[in-house]
Amino acid sequence: MSPAPALNAKRASLAIFALAVGGFAIGTTEFAIMGLLQEMVTDLGISVPAGGHVISAYALGVVVGAPVLAALGARMPRKKLAVGLMMLFAIGNLSSFFAPDYQWLLVTRFVSGLPHGAFFGVAAVIAASLVAPTRRARAISMVMLGLSIANVVGVPFATWLGQQAGWRWMFVLVGLIGLLTVILMVRFVPHQATLPGASIRRELGALRRVQVWLALLVGTVGFGGFFAVYAYISPTMTHVAGFSTDLLPLIVGLYGLGNVVGNIAGGRLADRSVMRSIYGILAGTVVILASYAWLVQYKAGALALVFLVGAIGSMLVPPLQTRLLDVSPDAQSLASSLTHSALNMANALGALLGGLVIAWGWGYRSPAVVGAVLALMGLGIALISGRLDRKDPRQPAVADAARTHPVPGKSAGQ
Repeated sequence: MSPAPALNAKRASLAIFALAVGGFAIGTTEFAIMGLLQEMVTDLGISVPAGGHVISAYALGVVVGAPVLAALGARMPRKKLAVGLMMLFAIGNLSSFFAPDYQWLLVTRFVSGLPHGAFFGVAAVIAASLVAPTRRARAISMVMLGLSIANVVGVPFATWLGQQAGWRWMFVLVGLIGLLTVILMVRFVPHQATLPGASIRRELGALRRVQVWLALLVGTVGFGGFFAVYAYISPTMTHVAGFSTDLLPLIVGLYGLGNVVGNIAGGRLADRSVMRSIYGILAGTVVILASYAWLVQYKAGALALVFLVGAIGSMLVPPLQTRLLDVSPDAQSLASSLTHSALNMANALGALLGGLVIAWGWGYRSPAVVGAVLALMGLGIALISGRLDRKDPRQPAVADAARTHPVPGKSAGQ
């Protein structure tokens, strides 16, 4: 990782805040459309399944855009790349407001999703370069905190705005936040020169590494367990726990609060040990999802587990993102971006398997059992990855090395 210009703690915090605002915008547009689905399909005169394709178009954009845009931007200075990606995101969302019909809306949502993963990838690399090596994961978690806070504040507000003023106005709100992010990044994020020898070919070289694929599998399979539960949280809370639909916004807000807490905790744990934190979080996920399947029938247990599911899910992201930086030191933007392709694939995998067991008549508690099995499989993949580290002397413990060889110009407290 190329060192950024030395910054004091305040300037580094402002730069990371600017990146986190972008995360807030992305989180808002990704999830708010789900709450406005009925308004959208009614206005466009389409079916609910067709409306679901609008959500899928965005997710497909994320999966495609993360590796492609990160690789194409390999030779660009990271600040310039981040600004360009957020401009594309803002334009994509604003164009959704003007989409004249369903087909064009699919196109604009796909375009809006393209910069999602690549932005988070380059933002994570920038944030990690602005602080001491022993605080890399914490800096990454602060960028991802914008995504978590979006679930607590941005999504409910955007949903309310769409219900009051029309569902399309959600896209205007997100587009304006995207433009605000551009202004903040131009003002506060320092310039970082392009890495010597950077190229598309070198970025794509990361895909030849077994450890990169294992880390992505951990995200896809292990995180799939979390999505197997979250995708069906609404019917589970009403049909199993017995809550009224009026309380669902508060329950989802409790889940979002868990996201915030887990994201912060995940960054702190990963700064101590990346792999041990991944092991512990996945093991905790197995326990929590298995407990969810049993305790969700009780209202108090359901509320406690909703918070814990939100926390344990977001807790995995900072160490996983840091792990991908560690195993791809010369292709960090691409590897970091691929995290979000993996998470969107996890979303599809978890929702698919959870839906299958419900369709088979196993009930709304069964996705949690599926989720626990997926998390256990993710833990097994992580253990294999850790074993390969110990067998290969060419794979140093990056975090430990960073503690003894700090980046020049950075103080330990920065």
